[in-house]
Amino acid sequence: MTQKKRALLSVSDKTGLLELATSLRILGFEILATGGTANYLLNQGIEIISVEEVTHYPEMMDGRVKTLHPAIHGGLLAQLPKHQGDLDAAEIEVIDLLCVNLYPFKETIANSATLYTEAIEQIDIGGPAMIRSGAKNHERVTVVVDPDDYGLVIQELSQYKAITDKTRRALAGKAYRHTASYDAAIAQYFLHQTKEDLPETLTVSYSRHDALRYGENSHQKAVVYQDETSQAPSIINAEIHHGKALSYNNYRDADSALRLLSEFTHPTAVAIKHMNPCGVGSGETLSAAFERCFESDPVSIFGGILALNREVDLALAKRLYPIFLEVIIAPKFTEEALDYLKKKKNIRLLSLAESDTSQEKKYEMTTITGGLLVQEADNIKERVEDWRVVTKRKPTNEEIEALKFAWACVKHVKSNAIVITNANQTLGIGAGQMNRIGSVELALQQAHGRIEEAVLASDAFFPMPDSLEKIATTGIKAIIQPGGSIRDQESIDLADAADICMIFTDVRHFKH
Repeated sequence: MTQKKRALLSVSDKTGLLELATSLRILGFEILATGGTANYLLNQGIEIISVEEVTHYPEMMDGRVKTLHPAIHGGLLAQLPKHQGDLDAAEIEVIDLLCVNLYPFKETIANSATLYTEAIEQIDIGGPAMIRSGAKNHERVTVVVDPDDYGLVIQELSQYKAITDKTRRALAGKAYRHTASYDAAIAQYFLHQTKEDLPETLTVSYSRHDALRYGENSHQKAVVYQDETSQAPSIINAEIHHGKALSYNNYRDADSALRLLSEFTHPTAVAIKHMNPCGVGSGETLSAAFERCFESDPVSIFGGILALNREVDLALAKRLYPIFLEVIIAPKFTEEALDYLKKKKNIRLLSLAESDTSQEKKYEMTTITGGLLVQEADNIKERVEDWRVVTKRKPTNEEIEALKFAWACVKHVKSNAIVITNANQTLGIGAGQMNRIGSVELALQQAHGRIEEAVLASDAFFPMPDSLEKIATTGIKAIIQPGGSIRDQESIDLADAADICMIFTDVRHFKH
């Protein structure tokens, strides 16, 4: 007589549970179940064996202890026939299939009102222990932690009367990733509670959000992963109203656009190309802001990403329609604006509600070969009152407004970065050059003919006098830069000689 197969079901998420249990019963499985899972299945008319009947102990300590017992872990860990004698002696029956998902810790802490004691109660102990036991013994035990895999399990059991070695091994790997992610979320929660920074071991977990067609280039595979514990505004959370799925480069450009846009509260439009702004404009209305953004560089915006911080109406939609844009992001679109823009087949239209920017990520990670670089995000809050005027000439009120605009923009341009603006519009941007004079020349070339009342921002100090010598010939009368060079005085002297106001912020904004 063939020994009856046993499945142990213990789940918080009951999605698909009834269908799974029904199929297992039809396939001849006995079903063991814990607490809430047992009650749910009994109410649905499914015959089960309670875990208490197997352990001969009731749940205790408010359910904290129920499966931590040799009758459970012995049934999961036993290798046959090697351990059959021990099983017989202890009267333990083997468990062939384990279906577990864990207490909703991530979902609980996502609510900012959750009390510390409430969060701690959602740390599952018995579930991860069973998963690890079953997954270690995956040559015999099938471990299922994801309702999306129920169908595969039932299909193989129906077709082969067993789960294939390949599937059991794949499910075991998934099970360990599941518990690792769970533990990582708990570890991060404790870091947040104790306000520890940069711990001795960094535990992070991301869940696959979507598979992308390809990466930066067509021969590269790519996937976008999501930090499920993050409450920061993110392009991942945007609602896609129209167009193809976002590409790898779309995600990176859109993220750059949102970061820059977050610097502004007035109606503002930001155009991004290859992770650099090609135009930024602010105005009393969003339409006025866009016109300034577009005029900043009407060539480079072609094929770019446009991010706006106010609702797009029909009038603006008609203005945007003739321009080739890969993506338009806004908090909202009127129904008429959406209908009009949807006439363009391939344009991606996304809405992302304004979010609390105080939830922006605190740290940034960059991979290097064999390791990871981690740094605080460049979210420093600067005050104009802390800026230092280092030249004889002081800035006018109008120049201060322009310098504030320029300084907000240069922070988001690849180094070496030079940005020329007025109070509400970028006029010239020099990005990513290997020397600073090269960026100065690019920015001046783009701003040619629009220098009047313009100011200039540099993301880092001027290491040589050549940049100031060039700027002094243009008519620009106000410069903002961090300072900090051993040759700062040369720059100050050159500015004084040209009657240029220069401000030191003492804050550098390199962006590699």
